[in-house]
Amino acid sequence: MTTPAALRPAGDPDAVLEALDPEQREVARALQGPVRVLAGAGTGKTRALTHRIAHGALAGAWQPTQVLAVTFTARAAAEMRTRLRDLGVPGVQARTFHAAALRQLQYFWPQAVGGALPPLVEHKAQLVAQAASRLRLRVDRAAVRDLSAEVEWAKVGMLTPDAYVEEARRRGRSAPAGLDHLAAARVLRGYEEVKTDRGVIDFEDVLLLTVGILEEREDVARTVRSQYRHLVVDEYQDVSGLQQRLLELWLGERDDVCVVGDASQTIYSFAGADPRHLLDFDQRHPGTRTVRLVRDYRSTPQVVGLANGLLDRAPRAATRARVELVAQRPPGPAPEFWENADDDAEAARVASWVADRIAEGHAASEIAVLFRTNSQSEPLEQALSARGVGYLLRGGERFFARKEVRDAVLLLRGAARSDDGEQPLGALVRDVLSGAGWSEQAPAGSGAVRERWESLQALVALADDVAATRPEDRLPQLVAELDERAQAQHAPVVEGVTLASLHAAKGLEWDAVVLVGLSEGLVPISFAADDADAVEEERRLLYVGVTRARERLVCSWTLSRTPGGRASRKPSRFLDGLRPASGSDSAVGRAGGGGRGGRSGRRGATLSRCRTCGEPLTTAAARKTGRCEDCPPTYDEGVFEALREWRSRTAAEAKVPAYVVFTDATLVAVAEARPADAAGLAAIAGIGPAKLDKYGESVLAVLAAGA
Repeated sequence: MTTPAALRPAGDPDAVLEALDPEQREVARALQGPVRVLAGAGTGKTRALTHRIAHGALAGAWQPTQVLAVTFTARAAAEMRTRLRDLGVPGVQARTFHAAALRQLQYFWPQAVGGALPPLVEHKAQLVAQAASRLRLRVDRAAVRDLSAEVEWAKVGMLTPDAYVEEARRRGRSAPAGLDHLAAARVLRGYEEVKTDRGVIDFEDVLLLTVGILEEREDVARTVRSQYRHLVVDEYQDVSGLQQRLLELWLGERDDVCVVGDASQTIYSFAGADPRHLLDFDQRHPGTRTVRLVRDYRSTPQVVGLANGLLDRAPRAATRARVELVAQRPPGPAPEFWENADDDAEAARVASWVADRIAEGHAASEIAVLFRTNSQSEPLEQALSARGVGYLLRGGERFFARKEVRDAVLLLRGAARSDDGEQPLGALVRDVLSGAGWSEQAPAGSGAVRERWESLQALVALADDVAATRPEDRLPQLVAELDERAQAQHAPVVEGVTLASLHAAKGLEWDAVVLVGLSEGLVPISFAADDADAVEEERRLLYVGVTRARERLVCSWTLSRTPGGRASRKPSRFLDGLRPASGSDSAVGRAGGGGRGGRSGRRGATLSRCRTCGEPLTTAAARKTGRCEDCPPTYDEGVFEALREWRSRTAAEAKVPAYVVFTDATLVAVAEARPADAAGLAAIAGIGPAKLDKYGESVLAVLAAGA
């Protein structure tokens, strides 16, 4: 159906395609029939998806309100809506599976069932504990947590308590909390009874009940299918059996669906994710067009080389439909490999390394330390605090739930009523938040006072970003954005080093990443050691960790847990053939290069090489410019210096480090290419659409002046 011209969004559909690489453009042009996108880490899958939707809408092939884009986190859905709005295509429903199903359930429940939808409980723990108590089972907090996870696994697999026993045994899944499968099934049944007695539903019920209504009420199914004619599913490798069934019911007999995923990033099998939905998509949908996104715009060839090396060493059966990444960024430092005596020594070394990076001018928010289990964070927290380095523990208290943030938003909401537009937005926000404890200078040291200031500073920084990108917006619009972000849990950047588990890091990225605890028993985790499939999921988890790094990557392990303990630990098996053979510290090893993306084209190459003579670059200064100190430059030095001066002025005005504007490597590439227009600039690695829009005209003016 062609959308009437009066209802089409304004914009140029061809301009949307110009910002994409060939594979992304193929995705965006595939507007009909089943489409499967195998998208590697850092290959711009969200960009491809949003531009596909925008192209369909701007070309008049789709009506935005008839598109349902489904993803797995509220943050990802919010980001997708923001990108579509910036592309001139508002009105698209971008939601999580649960949010989309809940909206439909709330609307159709009165007519399909009658009455009001039962209240939704967000946490199972209390209900699970009551079910266990009824069965006279003694359970502690850890057991309740494990039983709650087992309830979720059974429900997303659409298993009754009886079916759960058979399926868990068939899969070799251990029963939780020290129980056998029959006892666990009794807890599952008791949990449902407690829930019924209380008259509430849980998150899995939202999906189950929506599936039930769509299966039983053809009139409801027809209404939903007429509303959503085009379906897009992100992170499809994480879809559970229940979510797949809901997707099938949304589709009906149609096949206008696009799924995007990466089987190499399947790390949630314990929660019911099944990559077979992605791998077998073409068998369920004959005529599927499959597109592979392989160009990695996130990481250097050295990081990409290590990531590819990890998967190269996996059994062939475990890498079905694998995407081998091809690095697009200029070379960077080789991954470092650290061997430490014990966990405390490792934490101290990490804190020292992080402090050095910050002293060099790198933003703390662009550094992350990742670990396998949350219990590993304590020594890291202590070591960072001892060095006076602020940190953010991801998975702790949510940003918008913090008292200082709630108080600050209330102050901003009150001030929005009297915003007369006389004062710049950033200055106005600073004035308002000074009443909440914000100051121009950060408090010394770390601790609660510093954390409160960091939270308020994040709001100030967000106000500055809004003022820069949307100059017409005032305080009411900023408050509205904060409300939307709070609902989506899309927190602004807090200036501090991120501490997070590998699972919690999925979907995020940083300039520098330190992976700690890469010892046997932690990676892979000990309870996975006897299960080949579980071991391969642990490999994928490490792959996710590696691909979070843009430029710097450290892989670290310890020989002992405690100081003076027996050195019985061994480096993770996944590093065999990638780390230095001697096991000693190295910033080179055999893990650098870039696979197919490296400059030399030889797997295992480790050092950046001179653009002129091809010799390894052994100093940081040489790697920045891409040439030996003794070799003549391959670019006009006057143009390069003019670009550096422009960058310094721009960074000073924005109050950010110079590298945030452009790295030296990018400036070298610009000085070499001397592009004459925006299209030429866009072809240079390191210049994405956002930086092109922000700095493109200024850079072209510098080049024109030096012509």
